[in-house]
Amino acid sequence: MVRPHGKPSKGRQRIDMTLREDKDSRQVTFSKRRSGLFKKCSELSLICGAHVAVVVFSEAGNVFALGSPSVDAVLRRYAPHPADAAADDAGVDDDREALEKMCQEKEATAEQLAAEIKQMKLIGDNVINVQGDRSFWWQADPEALGEAELPEFFRALDRIRGNMHRHVGNLARRPPAPATAAVAPAGDAASN
Repeated sequence: MVRPHGKPSKGRQRIDMTLREDKDSRQVTFSKRRSGLFKKCSELSLICGAHVAVVVFSEAGNVFALGSPSVDAVLRRYAPHPADAAADDAGVDDDREALEKMCQEKEATAEQLAAEIKQMKLIGDNVINVQGDRSFWWQADPEALGEAELPEFFRALDRIRGNMHRHVGNLARRPPAPATAAVAPAGDAASN
């Protein structure tokens, strides 16, 4: 493998499994390896449907945890808490009920989204109708708009104003274009 500067790299090296003496190096290694461990555990859970719980304590005493479906759910399923003794094996049924509830919530949200999209289309159609023979939608007569259209119309105008301010700011930050001198063509009366 060749680096851009022409120096060959060492390639992938085997890392010695010893304690890092440098504290900064140890912290960087911990962060990288922790994220790799969590990634592997989440992949295992996703691909195999396994219930996974990982808890990692850093040298500084910070706690990092990953669980699928959650650390508490996995721990309570395999080592029940005394307060949960009445639940017995209801964990699977609880998971199924929670999943069904989430699906119902998703369907309700999808229905709400569809209704809002329909409402926004109606508002847009009303704005276009009010626009009449004007060239642009923002030239529509606000007096002819209803209560439902006015807030959307205001937000759209506000977005245009913000875009214009950003554009003007960008133009103000640009360096001025170099001035070019006009050269008269040969044989022009002005050059004599």
